[in-house]
Amino acid sequence: MIYTRSDKNKNKWRIFMGKYYILPQLPYNYGDLSPYMSEEQLRVHHTIHHQAYVNGANEILEMLEKARKENAELDIKAALKALSWNVGGHLLHSIFWRNLAPPGKGGGTPGGKLADLLASEFRSFERFKKEFTQAAVSVEGSGWAALTLCSQTGRPMIMQIEKHNANVFPSFPILMVLDVFEHAYYIDYKNKRGAFVEAFWNIVNWDEVAKRLEELIK
Repeated sequence: MIYTRSDKNKNKWRIFMGKYYILPQLPYNYGDLSPYMSEEQLRVHHTIHHQAYVNGANEILEMLEKARKENAELDIKAALKALSWNVGGHLLHSIFWRNLAPPGKGGGTPGGKLADLLASEFRSFERFKKEFTQAAVSVEGSGWAALTLCSQTGRPMIMQIEKHNANVFPSFPILMVLDVFEHAYYIDYKNKRGAFVEAFWNIVNWDEVAKRLEELIK
């Protein structure tokens, strides 16, 4: 699908065929993650911040396509840096939304193979939760905490992602991510990242995380 500009639409890009990125719909309503994430916080995060990464990536792709078509000179270093930033932001947010769920459906503890995998590596779920929380809170500046699966050893590993540099993708598929950029929590929690991370555990979609694991080990 190709996504073309639409000056009449705030979302700038309309589906036509499939060559550009588009903002994904959320699997829940904006108010459904309350009280752990407010309707305003989620709406701003999704429709403004995530949309900006989608638009940014598409603009760079369009610029590259135009330069190649016209055989024009281009600052490749700057273009690819901007493309990496925006594509990384889009992909990570797309994963993030799906590993959240409304209270009642989200939260609690995982079961099945996911629980067994975490227990085998971290000795207990509580130990995993503690280490992941510490990783998320201690990300320097802006970034993400991620639960990944090493494709060589089969071990689950917690990683910090600086900004949107999702270099964990090739060898370490992501099972779960948590956005700790300030834009993820500043409306609800101001500068209290730790409080936001604690709230996150009430809306983790363990079914989705387990599904990702199943797809990797089948």
